[in-house]
Amino acid sequence: MVMMKVNKFIVEHVPKKSVNGFIRKHHYTGTTKGMHVSHCFALFKPDGMFGLPTMIGAMTYGIPAMPGVAERYYPDDPSVVIELNRLCCVDDTPTNTESFFIGKTLKWLKDNTSYRVILSYADSNQGHTGVIYKATNFKHVGMTEPAQSLIADGIVYHSRCLTKKSPKFENIRKRIKNNDKDIQITKLPPKYIYVIGLDRKRKKHIMNEFSS
Repeated sequence: MVMMKVNKFIVEHVPKKSVNGFIRKHHYTGTTKGMHVSHCFALFKPDGMFGLPTMIGAMTYGIPAMPGVAERYYPDDPSVVIELNRLCCVDDTPTNTESFFIGKTLKWLKDNTSYRVILSYADSNQGHTGVIYKATNFKHVGMTEPAQSLIADGIVYHSRCLTKKSPKFENIRKRIKNNDKDIQITKLPPKYIYVIGLDRKRKKHIMNEFSS
């Protein structure tokens, strides 16, 4: 069977509901909960089953979840910073599929929004080092501080969820105090941080601020 070339794939800006199921199935986190989502994209193979387009990838962007992150990467105007916070494709896509997908979404954001600095993370806990980001000209600017993961009844949350004021997490905090065996808090390794500027001004800022 001849593998389709990536430039034949179709990238569309879509509602969040269009990619939720795909992300739950194909992203290692299995969820979009707990993060801000501003823009969603779907990657389609045009000649799928019955000749209809088939979704083979999904990507979401949103305002960085942690306070002060946008200011760190573009203090002159933090509102131009957005995070690529979910990316996944089916396993049998051709080489360069993800870099093609990212490139198309970056162009869409540049042409249709005021965002000019894109931030993303590669999760070393999953064996990721950011090869895809390097292929799309992101700059590796450092590592995150080691974080913690909260596992409650088999569901994984970021440990910062413990600060949320909701009945659900208030109950989890009480269970932790009572040494509930169905709740664990584990240490996570740091993540790789990648940033790219979408115009000359922001690219220059990133190169000057984060040159090694």
